[in-house]
Amino acid sequence: MARVLIAGCGYLGEALGLYLIQEGHSVCGLRRSRDCLPSQFVPLYADLNRPETLTNWPWPFDIVFYVAGAESRTEAAYQSTYVNGLANLIEALQDQDPPVHRFFFTSSTAVYAQSRGEWVDENSPVSTSHFAGRCLREGEKLLLKSLMRATVLRVGGIYGPGRSGLIQRVRRGDAYCVKGPLRYLNHIHRDDCVRALAHLMKLKSPLDLYLVVDKEPPEKCQLIRWIAERLGVASPSWRLPDICSTKRGNKRCRNSQLVASGYDFLYPSFREGYVPLLSE
Repeated sequence: MARVLIAGCGYLGEALGLYLIQEGHSVCGLRRSRDCLPSQFVPLYADLNRPETLTNWPWPFDIVFYVAGAESRTEAAYQSTYVNGLANLIEALQDQDPPVHRFFFTSSTAVYAQSRGEWVDENSPVSTSHFAGRCLREGEKLLLKSLMRATVLRVGGIYGPGRSGLIQRVRRGDAYCVKGPLRYLNHIHRDDCVRALAHLMKLKSPLDLYLVVDKEPPEKCQLIRWIAERLGVASPSWRLPDICSTKRGNKRCRNSQLVASGYDFLYPSFREGYVPLLSE
């Protein structure tokens, strides 16, 4: 069984830790705030942006998951989390003896700026024109150029238990469809994300990059209409696009590399994943 460090115990990190603990692994959860972690975790209260706090490890780690999320959608927050904090943790663990077996970094599909619904995979070009893609890509390069054996995970939008905002907007009639070109979403259910990360952790020689998304990127209006039909409420209205929405990336992400690794999805698409959420 592995000794695991999870840096960033939020929505994804906490669920990942509990899953790994159930599988028999020892999990240390790194969190800045002293909000209670589940009792099964070995807690470590530290600040990724204060290197002096990244000490007193309970044991040498076999596996590290860096799943910290930016506090806000600003360049300063992204730089702090995905570059500075990551660099500090790499430095703190660089000379561990024995060395970390594998360091996983959850990046994002935001590194892709394709805007016409193109299909993208691990070999597609990325963009640094927006601060989000720029900071995430800088963090990816930082890790892959380090001495760590590393894997970057470009994760799609995570939905799941407790994240029913879109469902509630559809229920209230606040969700709407936008006229113009089709706009695609790249999602993954939280439980599939957790299981996919645990699956990759067990591989003898995982690749250095995976897209972590489900099998079917839905068109946004398709998803909204599907939810409305299941809830038995009125179909969403149509609106003209605003300037900001026309500038956002619009692509369809392939997960073929993850599937080729042997991962089998619980929720291959939104159709399976959203059904249990509709009753929340």
